[in-house]
Amino acid sequence: MMKILLMVIGSISLGLGMIGVVLPVLPTTPFLLISLACYMRSSRKLYDFVLSNKYLGPYVKDYVDGKGIPIKAKKRAIFLIWITIGFSVLFVIDKIFLRLMLLTIASIVSIYIWTRSTPESKNIADINQQ
Repeated sequence: MMKILLMVIGSISLGLGMIGVVLPVLPTTPFLLISLACYMRSSRKLYDFVLSNKYLGPYVKDYVDGKGIPIKAKKRAIFLIWITIGFSVLFVIDKIFLRLMLLTIASIVSIYIWTRSTPESKNIADINQQ
């Protein structure tokens, strides 16, 4: 029963991650990581599918391999967090407590993302020396 539940949660998360590939407001990587975590415990076949997929794999491969989050992905995620939270704080939420709570959450998540390791990019000089 638990495997089925994990597969359902993983599939929903995978669907949201796939939507996030084309919708810039919806984050892709967190949903794909959730789906991988669920699939790791329920279906090796689905886990391998996500990692080997040419469209989805690049979003999570470096993180899963322990290399970290690419700087471009960090910048994009933080930018989108602040755009969506900023819009909510300015135009949707009117209570000061909720505004402060959202800004605090955005700050903590941004710091968390920024402090994750970043894969080293190889420049041409490094490649030529090898």
